[in-house]
Amino acid sequence: MPDSAGPVTELASQYVSQVTNDLEHNLKEQERITAEIAALQEQLATLQHDHAILLSMQQALGIAAPAGSVVVPSPRKKSGGARRTDAKKPEAKKPETRKPAAKRPAAKKATAKKPAVRKATSEPAQPTLIELVRRHLEEQREPRSAAEVTEALGRAHPERGIQTKVVRTTLENLVARNGAQRTKQGSSVFYTVSAETTASPAEEPAGAPAEGTGPGA
Repeated sequence: MPDSAGPVTELASQYVSQVTNDLEHNLKEQERITAEIAALQEQLATLQHDHAILLSMQQALGIAAPAGSVVVPSPRKKSGGARRTDAKKPEAKKPETRKPAAKRPAAKKATAKKPAVRKATSEPAQPTLIELVRRHLEEQREPRSAAEVTEALGRAHPERGIQTKVVRTTLENLVARNGAQRTKQGSSVFYTVSAETTASPAEEPAGAPAEGTGPGA
């Protein structure tokens, strides 16, 4: 009996030691996993809090939820759908018949301009400035300055806006073509038409200046 009791006691002590070690290891693992679970729960709580804040911001801004995201509760879906339908309403109100209406006045203006063109073509051609100057000199039979000719023609034809510079250039063209004669008295220059010029007037130069234009004095 004493011999058999020794090995049994030694084996029992080994089991006790093994079980004790296993218990300690088990407790340490429980503590480690518990700590990890607590950390994960804390992270999960933080994520859930952030998720709630982001959802409220998304609802306030009216942003559509991206595909694959967490399903939003039904009340939020209704509000988002209402906003989408409201956003589409202004597109339906856009009138499509405004462009043809804008073209109608332009057509009226084009038709209104046609009578004005016809009237302009039917009106007789007015005498040129060089013809008016030559006729005036023929009627006067006395030397006249460019200012005097301009004043007389301006009274006779106020609608033409005759200028002294243009009249002086026209007179010089007549002198160059023997259509008039130029005499100088002091610092003043006078123009007249001779009898020969009156009997056979010179042809009107092709480059005669029009009213309102011409070189300076």
